[in-house]
Amino acid sequence: MADENADIEGTVEDEDESSDDPDLQLELNVFRAQWMSELKPSSGASGTSNRLLQAKSLRKAQEIAREEKATELFLRAVQEEQNGAVYEAIKFYRMAMQLVPDIEFKINYSRPPDADRGGGNYMEDSDVDGEIEDLLAYFEQQLSVEGSFPKICTPEVEMTQVHISALPREILMYIFRWVVSSDLDMRALEQLSLVCRGFYICARDPEIWRLACLRVWGRKCTKLVPFTSWREMFLQRPRVRFDGVYISKTSYIRQGEESLDGFYRAWHHVEYYRYLRFFPDGHVIMLTTPEEPLSVVPRLRTRNTRMDSVLLGHFRLSQETGNQTKVFAVVCKKKDEKATDFQRNRFCRRNPAPEAEHSFHVGLALSSGGHQSFSKLVWIHHSCHITYKLTGETVITTFDLDRMYTPFFFARVKSYTAFSEQPL
Repeated sequence: MADENADIEGTVEDEDESSDDPDLQLELNVFRAQWMSELKPSSGASGTSNRLLQAKSLRKAQEIAREEKATELFLRAVQEEQNGAVYEAIKFYRMAMQLVPDIEFKINYSRPPDADRGGGNYMEDSDVDGEIEDLLAYFEQQLSVEGSFPKICTPEVEMTQVHISALPREILMYIFRWVVSSDLDMRALEQLSLVCRGFYICARDPEIWRLACLRVWGRKCTKLVPFTSWREMFLQRPRVRFDGVYISKTSYIRQGEESLDGFYRAWHHVEYYRYLRFFPDGHVIMLTTPEEPLSVVPRLRTRNTRMDSVLLGHFRLSQETGNQTKVFAVVCKKKDEKATDFQRNRFCRRNPAPEAEHSFHVGLALSSGGHQSFSKLVWIHHSCHITYKLTGETVITTFDLDRMYTPFFFARVKSYTAFSEQPL
């Protein structure tokens, strides 16, 4: 009887508790239903598909969290490297790459991270290039506010000699044209613009960039469309580069002669290089030699090279409707002036004039390779033209472009633009 009363009292207490908290009872019923559904064997593909979707969403969330952590560590490493803490930077680089091996290529540098994350200072200046025109207008406005006769720049310390800011702007622009020089060293112009805001304004002068475009494309760049400025045209329109040399390396294995006893046959590993050096005035140098670039590149700085096997000629750019830029060049062996003077002597018959002239026609497709723009040239045509002087007949031999015609890749040479011979 006492047990029954206890049960009745417990039941009454449960009912009172459930009636006092109906939300708790509802949650309890939902939990029981979910628990029973999980205990039952899955009927059909619906249960399996739901579990797969849950696992996939969980895996995706983990990957996103891992990538965000790796991005934070990588930007922190960049900031430490800029501050000079190389060992700390290596530690954060290693931690980031352990999480995501290719995190370097997944970071969006155009989007600044949150201010509380590491690497925030590194990304604050990433939008400067995107607002280049606004920055130029801001500098010009600052100079105009300073006075009716503003100076391009002001000396940081007091000087007894005449400062460069005392020169008229026309003289400064002439100096800037010497910096660019006839070799179109626009890289030096960009470095000069980092000195001060006045030099930045002078380096963005449209006349300098217009002259550079005219030097490259000639009469084909009379209009800016579709570009907004001459500088944008020079930086984005496909062109060959003049501050270095294009190099192509070819290697193959050639079978040698058999030994006298017939016991073995030698095999030779052959390597040779092709060099292409373009000049802003339309000239080009082509050289095929087994010598390494370290010994050949310094001798290609000017057209007046003393190498006998070099080919000299002209080139032109051709941009077709498919936005594919091609380079066509005609090169031939340079004429020996001493031999020509020697042949003018009527009493000398030892060196008769050559009966034929050889010239080589080269066609290349311009493209961008790696991180550099306009740094790759792919073969599309190569032929030899033999012109007989007696009859005027020309015989054309076209070569097959096989695996021996490897593409050219650009290599910048600092010594090519180290000296200025004449202004732009």
